[in-house]
Amino acid sequence: MDCLFCKIIKKEIPAKTVYEDDNVLAFEDINPQAPVHILVIPKKHISTSLDIKDEDNELIGQMVQAANVIAKERGIAERGFRTVMNCNKEAGQTVFHIHLHLFGGRAMNWPPG
Repeated sequence: MDCLFCKIIKKEIPAKTVYEDDNVLAFEDINPQAPVHILVIPKKHISTSLDIKDEDNELIGQMVQAANVIAKERGIAERGFRTVMNCNKEAGQTVFHIHLHLFGGRAMNWPPG
């Protein structure tokens, strides 16, 4: 498999890691769209949100909890932040390994698309 995020997990490609535990890795986006733009990924390869199985539910919860920890550490939790998970090309998914975008540090617009 030639997955960019799997290579980051294996430390074959460098990333500015901001959080890591046994199941989740988070790092700064290389093309930030907000003052805080972190990608939170599972260490288990799951291509899209459509591929999430019942046994992955706890893992997805761990991703959300990691985003919460990072938001608090970055000082954006109280002001507000946005989490986004894109699914497939038309939604903007470019790396087919699920990832949660954590955006913050500025006011967000609505609707987002």
